[in-house]
Amino acid sequence: AQFGSGWAWLSVKNGKLEISKTPNGENPLVHGATPLLGVDVWEHSYYIDYRNRRPDYLKAWIDHLVNWEYVDQLFSKA
Repeated sequence: AQFGSGWAWLSVKNGKLEISKTPNGENPLVHGATPLLGVDVWEHSYYIDYRNRRPDYLKAWIDHLVNWEYVDQLFSKA
């Protein structure tokens, strides 16, 4: 879990998928990884609709907003 402000990422590094989290505006590029998908987990991104229910926000984001075919295309090119 990410405490406080930050991002959750699906990235590829050395041909392998990895899930990571970064604080504030940091991203996987600074760690030598190529980001495929990122989600803002700062409170401002979900609080109006979900209050303090970050897991519900993330489930809705994964189930309804992510274009997994595009993520797969990015992975194939990485």
